[in-house]
Order: sequence, then C-alpha cells, then structure tokens
Amino acid sequence: MTWIQKQLELPACARGFHLITAAVEAAIPEIQKFHIGMLHVYIQHTSASLTLNENADPDVQVDLESSLRAIVPEDFPYTHTLEGSDDMPAHIKASLLGSSLSVPIANGCLALGVWQGIYLCEHRNRGGRRRLILTLSGEAEEGESEKSGNSH
Repeated sequence: MTWIQKQLELPACARGFHLITAAVEAAIPEIQKFHIGMLHVYIQHTSASLTLNENADPDVQVDLESSLRAIVPEDFPYTHTLEGSDDMPAHIKASLLGSSLSVPIANGCLALGVWQGIYLCEHRNRGGRRRLILTLSGEAEEGESEKSGNSH
C-alpha cells in the first residue's frame, strides 16, 4: 500500500458552494498512478465544510446555499457572537455538512458519479483562504510505490 499526503490552499471565496474537483485533482496528480485506492479530503477549518453534490447545474449551488440559510438563520439569538453574526451559523453549517470526504480511486481517476463534484462550502461572508489536507492511499501501478512520499 502506498500513502501520499499533500496540503492544498484554496483562495478566499465568497459565501456559497464552490466546485473544487479540478483543484483537488491538480494538487495530487499521483492519483493517475493508482489502480485502486481512496482519497481522503479534509478541511482544516470550523466555519467551512466539504460536500459531494451535483456538478452540472449551477442552480444546485444557489439552492444549497439558500436552503442552509433558511435552516440556520443568522438572526437566531446565539451566545457565540464575538466574531460576527455569520460566525456561529457557519459553525453549525460546517457541523451539519462535515469536514471531510472520502472518494474512491479507480483506474487512475476519482470514482465520482456522472453528476458529482467536490464542493468547498464557504459559510462566512469573508472566510479567507482555506486549507485542505489530501491523503491518498491505495495500490499504485507496479514500480510506483518506491516513488511515493509525504509532502506538504
């Protein structure tokens, strides 16, 4: 079994759902050498999250954001308010959606469904840059295991 770990820093994004599949694939091109494996994607933040969802119709991104705003309103009487009115709702949304994803690798590709993509879910108005840890494990093509490593 081969393990590779890298860090990906994403630029600041506006509040909403942002398709990051291509950025993840570009950050860890070693996926192409794996015939079977798993990519674990972890976000190192408490006010943003990750999700898998439809990647074809941009209306899905709009509806996901508006639905979460309805479920977790900013005008609720939260106790944790020191960092602004969008902070505590961001923590709740991040807890609901989660901080990590695991995506299977098959024949050198992410084994996503036809309409699936990886999304960064930015829950703050000005969340800043976001860091992801990408951990790839599995069986590389013959002769590739001695080339793997751990890099940040």
